[in-house]
Amino acid sequence: MSARALQAKQFTVASANRTLPLVRAIVADIVELYKDVRDRELRLQDLRRNHKRRNKEATDMYTEEVEQIQADLEKDMERLKGFVGELEQLGVEFKDYDQGLVDFPTTINGREAFLCWKLDEAAVEFWHTVDSGFQGRERLPDLDVPPVSSTN
Repeated sequence: MSARALQAKQFTVASANRTLPLVRAIVADIVELYKDVRDRELRLQDLRRNHKRRNKEATDMYTEEVEQIQADLEKDMERLKGFVGELEQLGVEFKDYDQGLVDFPTTINGREAFLCWKLDEAAVEFWHTVDSGFQGRERLPDLDVPPVSSTN
């Protein structure tokens, strides 16, 4: 995310946590749909491999099934993009389909940073610098005293 995008929407710990119920619902939908899409993609790959081994008589049936699965996958991939777009409209950056990881742009000690949350966490309790990413995330110092200065 660019510096300009970071300045467009800034979160405090409190505002991120207020947004969390909606973010959690969207991220849960993303993670669930992504797992389903990934499973169907694997099934589609198997069907295509098996289709090459089948005789000519079975070709039409397999072709229809493969085309239907492909069409359904494309629709669900568009749904995934739509869910990610909803998060972006909220000012949240989606990071990982498996963990349900998102970043909330913020400013900490005068530096651009992100509040970091993932689906299995009850609240926003971590942060990281723009450059360090998830691997550099740290627990927020004291959740009773907001460590964040923000315009939101």
